[in-house]
Amino acid sequence: MNLGELEKLVLKFFWQVKVADAKQVHLHFEKSRGGTLNTIQSTLDRLFKKGLLKRDKEGHAFQYRAAKPRKAFIGKLIKEVTDDFTLGNENSILAAFVSLSSELNEQQLDKLEKMIQDHRASISSGYNS
Repeated sequence: MNLGELEKLVLKFFWQVKVADAKQVHLHFEKSRGGTLNTIQSTLDRLFKKGLLKRDKEGHAFQYRAAKPRKAFIGKLIKEVTDDFTLGNENSILAAFVSLSSELNEQQLDKLEKMIQDHRASISSGYNS
């Protein structure tokens, strides 16, 4: 997925703020980045059309929010990239993690292992319910 600099900044904003309209987003970026309200409105609309933001009409303005949590979005990006560059019979996500794991230190590997164990436990408890 190809995102521009402002689109990335706006997504990060929504993962922190949760819900805002175009004017609130513009006020946030006006000081640090400049730009017009129209630019922000166009960016919000593009992100909505890409399925990255959701919106609800309240009065005359849309209230926007992230369509997915940050971790889910990052996971989707990783899956898309690995699917694009791995062979059909290869498990792309596992291949990516094996490749990346060579760059991790012991503490990071321990943390990854704990996260996998926690995830297995949550899956097991879900099946037992």
